[in-house]
Amino acid sequence: MAAAGSVKHIHAGVLDIAYHETGPTDGPPAILLHGFPYDIHACLPAAEILAGQGVRCLVPYLRGYGPTRFLDAATPRSGEQAALGADLLAFLDALGIARAVVAGYDWGGRAACVVAALWPERVRGLVSGGSGYNIHDVARSGRPVSAESESRLWYQYYFHTERGRAGLTENRAGIAELLWRQWSPHWDFDAATLARTVAAFDNPDFVEVVIHSYRVRYGVVPGDPAYAEIEARLAAQPKIGVPTIVLEGSDGGVFPPKSDDGDAARFSGPYRYRRLPRIGHNVPQEAPEAFAQAVRELL
Repeated sequence: MAAAGSVKHIHAGVLDIAYHETGPTDGPPAILLHGFPYDIHACLPAAEILAGQGVRCLVPYLRGYGPTRFLDAATPRSGEQAALGADLLAFLDALGIARAVVAGYDWGGRAACVVAALWPERVRGLVSGGSGYNIHDVARSGRPVSAESESRLWYQYYFHTERGRAGLTENRAGIAELLWRQWSPHWDFDAATLARTVAAFDNPDFVEVVIHSYRVRYGVVPGDPAYAEIEARLAAQPKIGVPTIVLEGSDGGVFPPKSDDGDAARFSGPYRYRRLPRIGHNVPQEAPEAFAQAVRELL
């Protein structure tokens, strides 16, 4: 499914955000959010399902992806969680959307969790894919995990180096394909699917935003001072009180599912957890029906 010819633009905060919209304009709104290294094509199948059920679906390119651009050359190319959350909030404001279901995974799930935690009045419901409570605890990021778990984070440590920056610059398609196969072992994507998404990495800010994202979360580099207040609030690891459905693939290759739902205590509102068999990290693209169903239930 291609998004060519269907992309709209709106100035929101520090960005000119490019986004795909489908469904009736007077339908209940849902924002579907992609992760790294993916783009809006991960969410378009679920968006079309929802559009057919009367939902207004908006699928933005995150900062550094596709046609989304910074409005000012002087704005730091931050990839920190506070920036992603602020972008989502600004997107809602720019479109005049008072409340919406926000649904995402990976980076997009983080943006959704940030807004749900700090601005719950704007969130009708949250779908968090791949990881339930998707807010970084930067203060504890230096604590090691098991050797097996550390090995799965090779790309993050790679991006901490200048060799990693050069590698992402020169070999972003190869890195994306490798991560897709490692993270979603049962997802049988083809070359055309990969090529559609990799085209979104041909953005002048992609490398800088990605590198900053994987460095700032470990305290390797400072964040953008413009988001310091938001980061301070996130440092308290606030609970999420909006109605939430967590969708976790049984075969996600970043962090495999635990034997129990360890994130449930971080949610104080209505909460449901579902494990999806033979699904990996890219939940909406691998299981669009389940993703769409979760959004619809919250509406």
